[in-house]
Amino acid sequence: MLKKILSYLFPITVHSEKSTVSKSIDVNWENGALVMDSKNTNYSYGNLQEFLKLGLKEIGFEKIKNMEHILVLGVAGASVVKTIINDIDYKGRITGVEIDANIITVANKYFNIHKIHQLEIVIDDAFEFVLKTKDQYDLIIIDLFQDTRIPSFVYENYFRDRVCFLLKNKGAILFNTILLDSKQNQLNETYITSFYKENFTIRTIPRVEKHNELILIERVD
Repeated sequence: MLKKILSYLFPITVHSEKSTVSKSIDVNWENGALVMDSKNTNYSYGNLQEFLKLGLKEIGFEKIKNMEHILVLGVAGASVVKTIINDIDYKGRITGVEIDANIITVANKYFNIHKIHQLEIVIDDAFEFVLKTKDQYDLIIIDLFQDTRIPSFVYENYFRDRVCFLLKNKGAILFNTILLDSKQNQLNETYITSFYKENFTIRTIPRVEKHNELILIERVD
């Protein structure tokens, strides 16, 4: 309790370990709540959770509530999963794909994600998973970060096209990106301006967090 109170004055680290994927996995008390961070950015809960919640609102809570199967690429501490369940009252299936088994161990210990019975965790590379899966999804959330870096394959046309193929009619893709320099800004601009698929729309959600931008793709047929 003391750490929680003191965290309103300054962050307090309760767990830290090195990570080959994210440089480090840290669990901190910040402003009275536990959050998960990598070395240089927020991974789960805190500002990121609120930011992704804005994207879910753009899709529509009622629409999400009636979905059957959601895919989350990049689980970390599963804050977006808890938003979907707790704030939207979603009762359907959630498949979460995470490449870093250690981060799931930490998330189980500090955020009890193993108690989310409708969540199936798959330890796998997101690229490999979307190639192999035979399921289709109502909502696909792409939140793939290695510290502040997004793996390059996420911007490749093949990956984008495959993810779109996995989307059910009237489904949506919510892609969380980070913009720290002109190169990353250009990647997003190219991704958006070069996108054309019949029966799909693409747009960005106005930035609230300085360095994050959400890209929303929706299937309209």
